[in-house]
This record gives sequence, C-alpha cells and structure tokens, in this order.
Amino acid sequence: MTKNSIFFILVIVAVCVAAMLFLSNQSKDVIESKTPHVLSMTKSIEVPHKVEFAGEELVLDRYDLHERYDREINGFTYLHSTTLLLIKKANRYFPVIEPILKENGIPEDFKYLAVIESSLNHRATSPAGAVGLWQFMPKTAPSYGLEVSSEVDERYSIEKSTLAACKYLKQAYNKYGSWSSVALSYNAGQGRISGELDKQQAEDGLDLWLVDETTRYYFRMLAIKQIFESPAKYGFVLTEKDLYKPIDFKRVEVNQSISDLATFAKDNGITYAQLKDFNTWLRDRKLTISPKSQNSYTILIPTEESLFYKKGDRIRVHNKIWISQE
Repeated sequence: MTKNSIFFILVIVAVCVAAMLFLSNQSKDVIESKTPHVLSMTKSIEVPHKVEFAGEELVLDRYDLHERYDREINGFTYLHSTTLLLIKKANRYFPVIEPILKENGIPEDFKYLAVIESSLNHRATSPAGAVGLWQFMPKTAPSYGLEVSSEVDERYSIEKSTLAACKYLKQAYNKYGSWSSVALSYNAGQGRISGELDKQQAEDGLDLWLVDETTRYYFRMLAIKQIFESPAKYGFVLTEKDLYKPIDFKRVEVNQSISDLATFAKDNGITYAQLKDFNTWLRDRKLTISPKSQNSYTILIPTEESLFYKKGDRIRVHNKIWISQE
C-alpha cells in the first residue's frame, strides 16, 4: 500500500470520527433542550386577569383589552436595552417627580406617563414641537404656567413642567372623573376625547375607536408600570451600581440679567455644558430679566460630588424592588 493510500484512509477515518462526535453532541443537545432549565427561547408574557392604575381596576378579559395589553407588555419586555435604560434613569428622576405629584393630589402612577411621553429624557423633542419630560406643546404650555420664549423655555424644567402636568391632569379629571380617560386626553387632547365620547356614544375612553398611538397609550403605561414593579420577573437584573445616581444641587436665585452664561457657569465651578444639561430651560447664552419676564429664576448648580461615579461610592436606590436580591 502506498503512502498516499495510507494517508487517504487516515483522512477518511478522521472525518468519520469527527462526524460521529458531532452527531453525538447534537443528540445530547436535543435531549437536554427538552429540560426546562436549559431552554433558550422567546416566551410570550402572561397577561394577568386584571391590573390596577391610579386606584382604578381594569379587567383584561375582553378581547381588545387583553390584546392591547399583551402587545405592550411583550414589547417592553423584549426591548431589553430600552426598558433597562428607563429603570436606570428612573432612579434619578422619580425622586423629583413623585413628591410633586403627591403635593398636587395626582396619583403617583402618573409618573409612568412621563416615562411613556419622553422615555425620561428631559431634552426630548417631538416632530410636532412638543418638548421636555412631559412633552408640552408651545401653545399649550403658557396656559399651565410655563414661560416659553427665545431665552427661557420652562417646558424643559423637570420641576416646573411636572407641576404644569399636574394642573392639566387635575383639570382633566374634573371633566372626566376617570384617570384612564385623563391619560388618553393627555395624548389626544381633551377636545378629541370629549368629541369622540359624544360621537361614538360611549362613556369610557377605553371603548373609543381612536388612532393607533392613542389606543396604545394607556396600555403602554399599564405595561411599563408592571415591569417597573417586578423587573426581575421580566428578566431585568440590576445592581445598585447600575442605576443612575441622583444629582444634588445648590439652588442659585437669579434676579439680575446674566450676560454670559458660560462665565456664570465657570464662576459657579461647573462647565457651560453641565449648566445647560441641568438647566435645559435656558435656551440662549444669556438670561435677561425684564418687565416682560419673571422677576427671578432658580438655576440648579450640581454639587461636585454628584458629578462623578467613584469606586466604592454607594448610590442612593430610590426603589429597592429594582435591585436584584441574588
């Protein structure tokens, strides 16, 4: 037998052995895949029989209510990076939003409206011109106490826009007597909801035939609330250090014009970028105090300690249920 023949036979033997090993492993994988603890799949999230929002209970047995909720709970669960980021940011913004809602008699659950409106991005803008955490339109904002001008746009102020949202929500509740209808009106407008309730001869906003965005709106709030209240159940595992740290501020009352905000920032120990980030309502490089504007403004100056993530630092956790107990 020649050397070439021997080499050829050895190659065939090697291929056969490799094939047998591969098939053996494949069979093992198939067997193991039947055991629950090694399954890797996208599983549909179970829709509960009922949910609660702002003290109102909603039974999800009717086909449309069930399917609308199903769409949103699965969407948020499997949009992993987006939902994970929302929980991280909530640790910074919920401590600011919640006390204002409480002080104004608005159910705490409406913090989730801000989550849906802006993804907790205080600099968010929409193609229609709505801006800020609560997405106020420029024509609507002044009606709820927000100044909108070339130098000052308080729709970007977290505290003031939250207070303005409270005024809207309270007014809408006095009209509808239902928090679900209030939420729908925040998206579509009170005129649209009131008109459709009349035209469609309905009593509940959830029974209305509306554009897809508004139809989904309330159910997106319901779904994100459920995930925020049990993150680990939906696969979101975070530790304390994963959350965005709350920012502590020194409040500077300004009652005189500032000709150069960059100089003002430097004099207060921060960069111009940091000044704008935490005071996004400042829309120019200067701030003019005039008879047409407010008598004074409050500018937030972050403390130096708040600006840095340092090894070994403990981050304040706003809600312990966001943190994995493992």
